[in-house]
Amino acid sequence: MRTQRQIVDYSLQKRALLRDLHNGKIGTLEVCDASPYLKNAARFHGEPTDERCPVCRRDNLTLVHYIYGDELKQSAGQARKLAELPVLAMTLREFQVFVVEVCQTCAWNHLTEQYLLGRDALNPDEPLQGAALAASSASGRHRETGSSLRREGRQ
Repeated sequence: MRTQRQIVDYSLQKRALLRDLHNGKIGTLEVCDASPYLKNAARFHGEPTDERCPVCRRDNLTLVHYIYGDELKQSAGQARKLAELPVLAMTLREFQVFVVEVCQTCAWNHLTEQYLLGRDALNPDEPLQGAALAASSASGRHRETGSSLRREGRQ
């Protein structure tokens, strides 16, 4: 996405956590603890991936995008589909996105990435081009792709 900035990637923390799990330093129940709300968000708002769960290896992971920001008011903390984010980015000045990977089989979850979106990143002469991009993205003609993984609550 064009307005994406201040990206934080948690892949090194994920690798360390999985290493500790496979070495027996922590148990499966400590890392496979997705709440029912997170599992429902993955089911209804998540984006399926081609990546297998690193714990159970039975199911593919699902990415859930949570949004937070002052302008969101009651919508803050909601899970949103990836296709909705460019439209929101052209509408709102700034909001934060947290991406969580979830395995719906074993309840593995990890915060994989966080970043900022919004109009504040656009130049003053760019809003019309950005709005056109958002409209085409929402209608399905332009598709953003990306993969990221995280552990909910473990930063």
